[in-house]
Amino acid sequence: MEQSLEQRITRVLERCEDLILASVDEDGFPRPIPMCKIHSIGTNEVWVSTGADSVKVAQFRNNPKAGLCYFEKGRSMVMTGLVEIVNDDEKRKELWEEWMYRHYPQGPTDPNYVLLRFIGSSATVWYEGEFVHEVIV
Repeated sequence: MEQSLEQRITRVLERCEDLILASVDEDGFPRPIPMCKIHSIGTNEVWVSTGADSVKVAQFRNNPKAGLCYFEKGRSMVMTGLVEIVNDDEKRKELWEEWMYRHYPQGPTDPNYVLLRFIGSSATVWYEGEFVHEVIV
């Protein structure tokens, strides 16, 4: 059975560990940063972790607009959307992974450990010759 483009690009995101997340700096320029995806839902909800004291968190507090891109061997999705900074202890524990101890030595309750939840609102998809621009509902 043939999968829809949405199903195929969702599978790419599920397999993808690394992505690029761009914030907007104080001069209005994009600031793309490589990040490790820790969780995703569907095609357009992506979770990453970062330091509460990071430049990107300061930029997202000032302006939640973001760009995100992920890719795999001739398949990619580029999105624009908004980032929410999540400090909820329950969610931080739920999404905690052992490798994070290197960055947050106090574990899932480390005060410097925050989550960024990206929700995409528009996308450009390239999937093996198929090219689509769309608004995500």
